[in-house]
Amino acid sequence: MPEFLSLISLQEAVERFLDELPAGAQRVTETAATGEALGRVLAAPIRASEPLPPFDRSTVDGYAVQAKDTFGASSSLPAYLKLLGEIKMGEAASRELEGMGAILIHTGGMIPQGANAVVMLENTQAIRNDEIEVHKPVAVGENILKRGEDVGTDELVIPAGTRLQPAEIGGLMALGITEVSVHPRIQVGIISTGDEVVPPDAEPGPGQVRDVNTHTLRALVETLGGTSRTYGIVPDDYDVLFDTVTGAHRENDVVLITAGSSVSARDMSVDVIQALGAPGVLVHGIAVKPGKPTILAVAEGVPVIGLPGNPVSALVVGGLILRPLFAHLMGLSEAQPTPTVTARLAANVASQTGREDYQPVRLIREGGLWIAEPVHGRSNLIFTLVRSVGMVRIPPESTGLEAGADVEVMLFG
Repeated sequence: MPEFLSLISLQEAVERFLDELPAGAQRVTETAATGEALGRVLAAPIRASEPLPPFDRSTVDGYAVQAKDTFGASSSLPAYLKLLGEIKMGEAASRELEGMGAILIHTGGMIPQGANAVVMLENTQAIRNDEIEVHKPVAVGENILKRGEDVGTDELVIPAGTRLQPAEIGGLMALGITEVSVHPRIQVGIISTGDEVVPPDAEPGPGQVRDVNTHTLRALVETLGGTSRTYGIVPDDYDVLFDTVTGAHRENDVVLITAGSSVSARDMSVDVIQALGAPGVLVHGIAVKPGKPTILAVAEGVPVIGLPGNPVSALVVGGLILRPLFAHLMGLSEAQPTPTVTARLAANVASQTGREDYQPVRLIREGGLWIAEPVHGRSNLIFTLVRSVGMVRIPPESTGLEAGADVEVMLFG
């Protein structure tokens, strides 16, 4: 069994891992309804088939006018314009604007021929049924959104590799694009191992613990836009583990195995993963805490990850690896960014040089500043993370961070 005798950095481990995998652009694609494509990754660029807006439209409630007819207007010396009618919403203007005239228009309404500005309603006063006063001048183009000002015909509006968010969904609908080509969701097979692990609904016996990792990792996968298939709890039996992992390898895009990745006599994960196919285990051991005994492998084009059994380690390092892996496999133009907030560290945090540490923290608001208060706990205590809102990264070249330092907190949510 290969042992990890020299650890490599997280960045080097991830790079080595991804170098053995095909990029998302090489994967098959599928069609999704735009209204149901939130979080999906575009497989093909979107170009505008028409201009937006499709016509000149007003950005305010007011009167469509010729700007020159308002020059010099003020509340003490207003401009007097003849009211020529109204443009109703959803209708084209029925007449062309003539000089010294005005047409009532609403926000989003179509600008009539002859008009080149809109004076806001609050800067006018109706004095007769057919005449208004203008108390403030407008410039040419003021309060008008021009045809094609948002996007022009054939303009690239959303590049391939974009994760669709609410704004993108709205933009697609505005262009009448009701279906899009997307990369399939990544399906992850999740396997939890250990004779001591029992289901959450079971009453643990002496020396037993409830399964946490299956459920935290499943939630993590869904948060990143993937889907999951769970394979239950596998006992410490090589043949059973091999059969389960082999089935998961055949049925999923990614395989996650928790526990059994430490160097010990009971470790079978490396042997099982190595037997799945070439190139096999690429990394066994990463200079990161928590999560040092992580395994990264590729077997016949399928990524296989062996995570530590400790819940905090599995969840933290799982997120650090799955985020760039998903970006690579789904063809994202860049990895889904981790939300962060700048805060001031409340206490000293020690670290070991040469190892990348992630310290859970809670955030407290004090005097307009966020204060990051370290939450200490061992890597098998899941409520260390429950009591935290994020983590602070301590770089490998550092021996720790001092109280009062400004830090970036990587938020869990």
